[in-house]
Amino acid sequence: MRTVVFDLDGTLANTSGDLIAAANACFRDLGLGDLLDPVADQKTAVRGAKAMLRLGLERAGQPDEAVVDAQYQPLLDYYGQAISTHTYLYEGAMEAIAALTDAGYRVAICTNKPEALAVQLLTALGVLDRFHAMLGADTLAMRKPDPEHLFETVRRAGGDPAMCLLVGDTETDRKTAHAAGVPSILVTFGPAGEDMAALAPAALLDHFRDLPRVVRDLIG
Repeated sequence: MRTVVFDLDGTLANTSGDLIAAANACFRDLGLGDLLDPVADQKTAVRGAKAMLRLGLERAGQPDEAVVDAQYQPLLDYYGQAISTHTYLYEGAMEAIAALTDAGYRVAICTNKPEALAVQLLTALGVLDRFHAMLGADTLAMRKPDPEHLFETVRRAGGDPAMCLLVGDTETDRKTAHAAGVPSILVTFGPAGEDMAALAPAALLDHFRDLPRVVRDLIG
C-alpha cells in the first residue's frame, strides 16, 4: 500500500505558541522572565524543547547545558498542561488527509515529539483516529533522521516502505527521507518555510489543497 507519512509540529499543526509558552514558564521559574517571543521564535520552537531552552539561556547570558537538561522535563510537564491553547491545524490539512484516504493511501504520523504528548495533542485536536499509525520520538529505540523510524511507521500503518513519502518542515525530515531513499515534500507555510527550498526536496508544498496531486506525481 502507498503511504503518506507526516511530521506533526510545523507540518500538520502550528504548535509553536504552546511550546514557547511552556519554555517561558521554565524561564520564569528560573527568575529570568519570558525570554522567547511567540511569533519571532517560532522557527526555534519546531526544533524542540532543548533548542528553545538553549536560545533563552543564551539571551539571558547564562548558557548552561546542565540547566537545559534539568529544565527539559519541567518544560514537557508545562506543555502537557496546556498543549492545545494556541495550537491549530494548518488550513486544508485534514481535507487533504481525507482525500488521500479516500484515494486508497495509508496516512500516518512520524514525529520527534514524545509519543504520549503527540497522542494527547492529536486527541485534543480531534484527529487522532484519522491516521492509520502514529509513532513518536520514544516509540522505538531510534528516531528521525534514522530511516527505521519512518519505515516502521509505514509498516504499522499497513503500508509498503518502498512506496511511501514523507511530508515535513525541517532539515531533519529531509535527511530522514534521503536516508530512506524516498521522496520528501517540505511545506513552505510552517515557521521555517523560507528555508525549505534550499534543502532541495522532491517537492515544495504551499498549501494542503495541492497535496493529493503532488503525492500522485511522486508515488502514483
